Amino acid sequence: MLPQDPVILLSVVNTKLRDEYVSLDELCAALDGDRQALEEKLTAIGYTYDPEQNQFR
Repeated sequence: MLPQDPVILLSVVNTKLRDEYVSLDELCAALDGDRQALEEKLTAIGYTYDPEQNQFR
């Protein structure tokens, strides 16, 4: 389960993307997460997913 707090969520997701998953789609599939909801939550605090860097920036 992913954290609900957006700042903590950002940290957890970027760490998992760096260490465990090759893409956001893979992370969402493995954790049964809703990619759109995740992106909306992080966009709300000013971050968007960069597939080339495989992280939210």
